[in-house]
Amino acid sequence: MADIAYFYGEDSNITAIYGGHFPDVPEGYNFDYVNADALIHRFSATNGVLTTPSGMTYRVLALDARSKQMSLPVLQKINELVETGAIIVGAKPESDPSLADDHAAFQSLADKLWGSGSGMSVGKGRVYGVQKLADVLQTLNISPDFEYAKPKTDTSILFVHRKLADGDLYFVDNRNDRDEAFDATFRVEGKAAELWHPDTGQIELASYQSASARTTVPLRLEPWGTIFVVFRHPAKASSRTIPSPVEQALVTIDAPWDVAFEPDRGAPLKTTFDKLISWPDSPDQGVKYFSGTATYTRMLQASGDWFKPHAHLWIDLGQVKNLAEVSVNGKPLGIAWKTPYRVDATGA
Repeated sequence: MADIAYFYGEDSNITAIYGGHFPDVPEGYNFDYVNADALIHRFSATNGVLTTPSGMTYRVLALDARSKQMSLPVLQKINELVETGAIIVGAKPESDPSLADDHAAFQSLADKLWGSGSGMSVGKGRVYGVQKLADVLQTLNISPDFEYAKPKTDTSILFVHRKLADGDLYFVDNRNDRDEAFDATFRVEGKAAELWHPDTGQIELASYQSASARTTVPLRLEPWGTIFVVFRHPAKASSRTIPSPVEQALVTIDAPWDVAFEPDRGAPLKTTFDKLISWPDSPDQGVKYFSGTATYTRMLQASGDWFKPHAHLWIDLGQVKNLAEVSVNGKPLGIAWKTPYRVDATGA
C-alpha cells in the first residue's frame, strides 16, 4: 500500500525527470511513480481507493506539473477513476500534444473535471486543482505514514511501506555515510514492533511506544544502513523496552601481520606488514601493483574474561577495501562486505 500514486506525465522517462531529486510529495508519505500505460490499464477506483490487480492501494492520484500536457486517453481514464470515487490532485491539463486526439473532447473533459481550474466534485470522486498536496491529505485526514526526529539537520531517512497478510512492513533506509540514531514513528497501532536485518536475516524484538494510533520505535542505523521494521503480532502492552546492548573495546589487534599473496601475480608469496597499509603505498613494487586476493594472519591470545554469559564477541576490521572473509581457529565467520566491517566471533 501507499498513500499516493504519482503520475509523472508522458513526455519523458522517469530517470530523466527524477534521477537527481524526488517529486514534490510531502515528507512522511509513501508514494509510487505511475506512467500512462499503468494508469490506463492497471488502475481502478473502489470506495474512494485506487487499486491495481497486484493488490496495491492508493488514496490519492497526484499529477506532476509536467502533466499539464496530457493525451486524451489518459484524461479519459482520469475521468473514469473520478466517476468511480478517485481523488485527483493536480493542475488542470492545458493541452493535448497528440494530433490524433479529439481536442474538443479533451477540452470538454478537462472543463468537466477542473471547471475553471480549482477542481470539481464529479460522480463519487473529487478533483483538487489548486490546493497543495499536503493540504489535500490533511483535508482527507491522512496523517503521515512515517515520521522521525532528525538528530542532525542533514539527516536523511527514506522509507517504503508494504502491507502484509498479517501486518505491516516498513523498509527504513539511512542515506548518509554515518551512524544515525533516531525515534521513528509509524502509522500503526495495536501491533508490537520487530526488527528484521536484511543482511543477516536476524529477527529481534524492538522497543516501542504506542499512542494516538501511532507507534514510535527507537532505531540506530549504520552508515548507508537499512532495516525492516515489521508489525505482525498483537501488542500485549502500549509500550515495551528492550535493553540496548553495551559495547566494550577489549583489545586492538596491532601489527605485525603475516600476509600471503596469490602466486604468479608479481607479489611475494609471503611477507610481513609492520603496519597495515594500502597496497599502492607499499615500497615493494610487487605489492604496490598487485591485483588479487591476499591472506592476512595474526596470532592472538584471548583472555578468559572476554567470554561472558550471553555476550557476543565481535571482530571489527575497521576500513576494508573492498571485502574480507574472516576465519578464527579455522572456523569461517563469514564475509564482511559493507560498513561496519564486522564479524561475529562468538563461539569460534
